[in-house]
Amino acid sequence: MNKKSLTKHLSLVVDLYGCPNRCRHCWLGHMPNKKMEEGADEWIFQYFEPYFENIAFYSWLREPDYCDDYRERWDRDKRLSRGIMPQRFELGSFWRMVRDAEYVRFLKDVGVHTVQLTFFGLEQYTDRYVGRKGAFHELLRTTEILLKNEIAPRWQAFINAENREEVALLLPLTEELKLSERCAAFGGEFSFFVHAGSCDGENRKLYDIRINKQDIPGTLIPYFLNYNELEAEREWCERLKDDEDSVVYHNGEDIVLNISNQYDVFFNFTHMTANWKIGNMKTDDREELIRRIVEEDTRALNLARNITVGELVKKYGDFRSDKVFSRGDYKSYLLNCYVDGK
Repeated sequence: MNKKSLTKHLSLVVDLYGCPNRCRHCWLGHMPNKKMEEGADEWIFQYFEPYFENIAFYSWLREPDYCDDYRERWDRDKRLSRGIMPQRFELGSFWRMVRDAEYVRFLKDVGVHTVQLTFFGLEQYTDRYVGRKGAFHELLRTTEILLKNEIAPRWQAFINAENREEVALLLPLTEELKLSERCAAFGGEFSFFVHAGSCDGENRKLYDIRINKQDIPGTLIPYFLNYNELEAEREWCERLKDDEDSVVYHNGEDIVLNISNQYDVFFNFTHMTANWKIGNMKTDDREELIRRIVEEDTRALNLARNITVGELVKKYGDFRSDKVFSRGDYKSYLLNCYVDGK
């Protein structure tokens, strides 16, 4: 065992309760919804405790706070952690927000100042892409609840060829609701941004309707995330066709592990598919699983080390496509075509 592993920070991100949504953009990929058995959290923590000095425990992988005892759950996450504490980031559950009047107070108490909300257009597309009727109106209600409690909403929208006209209508809606002015009134800042998302997980299945760069509505360009760094697929193919580097993800001093409700373990690099699995905590030898984590010895990463970007472009790139990508997202798309099969 590489003793240097003891100095790394480990975050355990566990799908302890599941998720109320079946989002068509989910970069992790869809997985069964179930509540893990009582004591699973402590068992998982103790599994890794002998090997890592600093461990942060998170009881959600998808929807945060998707349990009725979310206050006690957050306290338990902190008690389970050692050396480093879990962070709230800018996450909240819009599903819970409209069903539990106390929830927004909890977010205030734990220091949340901004909550990100995800749209796919107006009602038609947002409900369909979230996978639940009523989702769009819940997002609007959540926006109002946040504003009344002086928490700034941040709206993000995923755009593709199918929903681009509806996504463009979100911008005048933010103006109609006076979101910027209302946030400014309590010292907050409203933000709105649009992107096509990465091309892994469920969003990879939408490759055929990934938006072409020239089809992005002009009104959205100022709000498009890193727009100046985006190019059409054919442009990336030309630029990368002779690239002799490989696409290999690597952990620094922080290791983030995604743990499914079946105890399958994955690095937080991309979607949770079979070839990216490090191992299973219940069926694999623990020492061997820890070794794979520390040495980054997995099937997907070993495959990635043995093929160049140029070879990936020749196998999977479309030199006629105008679909829009950032450099990093396009490389990830090519690699997943190779690792998981197109």
